[in-house]
Amino acid sequence: MAATASSFLAAASASCVAISTPSPSRSSCPHLLRANSPATSLRSRLVSAAAPAMQPPVESRVSTVVDVDLGDRSYPIYIGPGLLDEPDLLQRHVIGKRLLVVTNTTVAPLYLEKVTWALTHDNPNVSVESVILPDGEKYKVMDTLMKVFHKAVEARLDRRCTFVALGGGVIGDMCGLAASAFLRGVNFIQIPTSLMAQMDSSVGGKTAINHPLGKNLIGTFYQPQCVLIDTETLNTLPDRELVSGIGEVVKLALVRDAPFFEWQEKNMTALLARL
Repeated sequence: MAATASSFLAAASASCVAISTPSPSRSSCPHLLRANSPATSLRSRLVSAAAPAMQPPVESRVSTVVDVDLGDRSYPIYIGPGLLDEPDLLQRHVIGKRLLVVTNTTVAPLYLEKVTWALTHDNPNVSVESVILPDGEKYKVMDTLMKVFHKAVEARLDRRCTFVALGGGVIGDMCGLAASAFLRGVNFIQIPTSLMAQMDSSVGGKTAINHPLGKNLIGTFYQPQCVLIDTETLNTLPDRELVSGIGEVVKLALVRDAPFFEWQEKNMTALLARL
């Protein structure tokens, strides 16, 4: 699902940035707000708009960089196949030498080892801890969040540590909220592995947990240092989750981007087939 998925996510991520960024920051992202073109041409504009410091290496497999322009809280969204095999993309956004990867029982067997390698390759001074949470929306609650805090305290992480969210929207929300609160705020990186997380929940700094009386009632807006979207992680995504994510992107296109909706209609067979 390489080139097609990258184009698809480029347009979706750009639209989500424009819609989900809190209103005071919207004026600082005009090139995203004006986006109204098919995914292929949108991708070229977004790559050229990214700040030079955020450009990937010349030999990188990054097909798209979406620059989220929020002043001193700006960050890049890297999109492309095989990006977890490029250690520099993650390591350039790591602060300090201690890291905590937050993931779940489904994603950990698939990608935790690879992400740990990417964070430590040719970087022996970095140490990586991990906390593996149960998988599912029903675990997006305070008791589960406390497991992240407990691991961070137990590992004696300091203010220069980096939290890494590896998983879908539930993991991204909980890791981001933990990062925003631990020691009053630490560095945070998003590695979304579900389509819904890649095009929606990982974009815009939204973090939250649920309360018995309502969904996402306890949370913050806390921007990551970067979002790394390896489209090859969609190869392990169940069909039901893939279709759910595509449905959200279709809705987004209907709201604000008719040419992108037409592009989806032409490419839907390939998208569903993960081509």
